[in-house]
Amino acid sequence: MNVKKIGKFIEARRHALGMTQRELASRLFISSKSVSKWETGRGMPDVSLLLELCEILQVTAEELLHGELEKSRKNAKY
Repeated sequence: MNVKKIGKFIEARRHALGMTQRELASRLFISSKSVSKWETGRGMPDVSLLLELCEILQVTAEELLHGELEKSRKNAKY
C-alpha cells in the first residue's frame, strides 16, 4: 500500500468531483487538515471512514487502497 499514491488519488478524485478539501471534510465530519494529511501522504483515512469516503469519491474500496481506478473504469466519464 503506497500512502502517497493513495493521497494523490484522493486529491484527484476530489478535484474531478469539484470538491474542496473543506467540502470533503465537512461531508465526513472531520477537519480539512485531516484531508490535507491524506492528500500529502502524511496519513491515511481511519478505517471507519473508508466506506463513506469511497461513496463520496465514487470509487470502490479496492480502487482507493490501490490508489487508482480499475482499468475498465479509467476511460469512463464521471
